[in-house]
Amino acid sequence: MRKLLQNIINKLRGKQSLDKLISRGLTVGKNFKQMDGCIIDPSHCWHIQIGDDVTLAPRVHILAHDASTKTFLGYTKVGNVKIGNRVFIGAGTIVLPGVIIGDDVVIGAGSVVSKSADSGFVYAGIPAKKICSIEEYLEKEKKHMNSGNVFDESFTMRKEITAEQKKILIDACDKNSKIYVE
Repeated sequence: MRKLLQNIINKLRGKQSLDKLISRGLTVGKNFKQMDGCIIDPSHCWHIQIGDDVTLAPRVHILAHDASTKTFLGYTKVGNVKIGNRVFIGAGTIVLPGVIIGDDVVIGAGSVVSKSADSGFVYAGIPAKKICSIEEYLEKEKKHMNSGNVFDESFTMRKEITAEQKKILIDACDKNSKIYVE
């Protein structure tokens, strides 16, 4: 019943289910996570390949076509999109046709990925530009982690976080500005 209701809601919003996109030719690897509001080009999904251990944060758009030429030339530009393994694409990011994102890549929130992204780097911006290596980024984040700003999975909605735990997290953010939750 829940799946039927979700399908009706998705249809009203113009969103295609992942199963439907896969049946049309979208390729998705293992451990793929797609948050709410993501759009994977429904009209050209067979041009999109997504690897293993990929996360799309909320409202990511992946486009395999650009119809800007249709009105003027009568044709739509189409390009394959390939996303490698162990990739995180931040909230509100747009990935344009013809882009290849390598393995072990982080794309910062709100980016527009108009050119391919090499493996092992962090990209961000409009247009997305190489910021640093994934190793540099992770090392920098590890240095920020301490016993006062790292919390286990019990501090998440997945584990029904309590009001008291929420207060602990708010206080930790006030002290540290950044916290890390499993």
